Amino acid sequence: MKALVIDDSRTMRRIVSSVLRGIGYEAIEAGDGQEALDALEATDGVVLCCIDWNMPVMDGLTFVTKVRERAEWRDITLMMVTTEGEHAQIVRALAAGAHEYLIKPFTPDALRDKLELLGLLPVQEVR
Repeated sequence: MKALVIDDSRTMRRIVSSVLRGIGYEAIEAGDGQEALDALEATDGVVLCCIDWNMPVMDGLTFVTKVRERAEWRDITLMMVTTEGEHAQIVRALAAGAHEYLIKPFTPDALRDKLELLGLLPVQEVR
């Protein structure tokens, strides 16, 4: 299973990618929403995107909106992984098409729990 980790912080991309690889994902990384759209164009089989909100070039909410406009990407699960924790921001992201929302900082177990809720844990990881 492939996951796309989208964050302008290289450190945060590495943290999220490391957790995902540890549970069986192939992680691909992008530094902003436009780079992520380009990666989706070039890569088949992405089932999950972990998306930061605040990024240069294209923010996470715009990325979510653009992904939801494309029929071929409708089955990709979109999860915001961001410091934006206000209720209004969460509502906006979910209304735009995000499936789940995880507020930074988070623990690896919190990320695994969200994936379990979404039915996206590889079989060997299901608890």
